[in-house]
Amino acid sequence: MLTPERHRIILQLLKDKNIVKIQEIMELTNSSESTIRRDLSQLEEQKFLKRIHGGAQRLKGKLQEPSMIEKSSKNLQEKRLIAQYAASLVEEGDCIYLDAGSTIIEMIEYLPLKDIVVVTNGLMHISPLVDKGISTYIIGGLTKLKTNAVIGRGALASLDLYRFDKCFIGVNGIHPQFGFTTPDQEEAMVKQKAISLSREAFVLADNTKFAEISFAKIADINEASIITNELEDETMEQYLNRTSIKVVTP
Repeated sequence: MLTPERHRIILQLLKDKNIVKIQEIMELTNSSESTIRRDLSQLEEQKFLKRIHGGAQRLKGKLQEPSMIEKSSKNLQEKRLIAQYAASLVEEGDCIYLDAGSTIIEMIEYLPLKDIVVVTNGLMHISPLVDKGISTYIIGGLTKLKTNAVIGRGALASLDLYRFDKCFIGVNGIHPQFGFTTPDQEEAMVKQKAISLSREAFVLADNTKFAEISFAKIADINEASIITNELEDETMEQYLNRTSIKVVTP
């Protein structure tokens, strides 16, 4: 079977099922595993799909964005692992920025109690931060109902009042060429601003965010370190020369 025909079959399978296994493609195309892996690599480079362990996944729409409730219910164990490690980076005396995000909120439980200040645009973060007795500032601006994030011109102006030792940012997509992305341009601007005001920037993202590309660019890959839960060696190699990655394991 010719390469274009195999590619057509793979893309049709993804259109029908969203996720397809290598073994399934091998059987349908009567091809070897090495051939199918090469096909998947080529199609990923062409931005038609995302490779996952044992197969491939259809790329999400660039404007697609789940609600905060939907985000909070996915990959919870992985998010908590990432969040616990991220919180361990916070030292006494730090002024930190916590972005609105389902992984970021999991950090709060593990933050040190003494002598830190938190600035955030996450409405859901306020109650747990106050309950812990952490000095907390929330920036002003427009409330985005879907993600409970404060965004817009007011948020950018508020951020200008602060400087941070560290910021912790959530994203929807991580790509070696196209950087960190999110569906909403205004939310991307707030994230970008926080990164620019921080001495150190960290992106917290589980492994499902890699090779995804959303509509609005936040920053280039080299502008923040990445904390994640799992990466295949092949994926890791694409990022090692561009930024630092910490893979947190149980």
